[in-house]
Amino acid sequence: MKKKIALRIFFFTIIFFFLLFFFYKSNDKNTIIKEDQKTIEDKTDSLNIIKDVSYVSKDSRGNEYKLEASEGVIDQKETNYISLTSVKGIINLIDYNLIEISSDFGKYDVNNYDTIFSKNVIITYLDNKITGEYLDFSWDRNLMIISNNVILENDKSSLKTDVIELDIITKNVKIFMYDENKKVNIKTLN
Repeated sequence: MKKKIALRIFFFTIIFFFLLFFFYKSNDKNTIIKEDQKTIEDKTDSLNIIKDVSYVSKDSRGNEYKLEASEGVIDQKETNYISLTSVKGIINLIDYNLIEISSDFGKYDVNNYDTIFSKNVIITYLDNKITGEYLDFSWDRNLMIISNNVILENDKSSLKTDVIELDIITKNVKIFMYDENKKVNIKTLN
């Protein structure tokens, strides 16, 4: 009887160590597989980087929108979006002067040409310069909305506001503050 109990304990111990050994080895393989998957993902991400990005589009009236960036990264989940670095945009309207835009970053939709410019946004047209932190430009709607610390300057005046909306076709401009209790600050320069 003691032999049977000792033999059972011996077999259970061997089975326990055997299972422990296989469990440890399978975890090692999972770790290796996970590390290999991470390496593949890193390589895949690096394959989506585009240097010296340039896009040009024209509408039916002949107006042209040109976008350039030093680098673009295609979004993995939504491939119609490209994240941009060191962005420059030029809007060349048939019946108007050039509108130039620059920013540190941007996001471009290849389907409808809409572009979001962000951080250190600068817009220049005629003798006007508008600065801000965020610009939503829609080519389809012909609309530019610049917001966050917006300053419009020219040789005659300086204006500080929260938002400037500009229709690039009609040239209509809306200037407003988010808080209706605050007012747009305008200074005339001599």
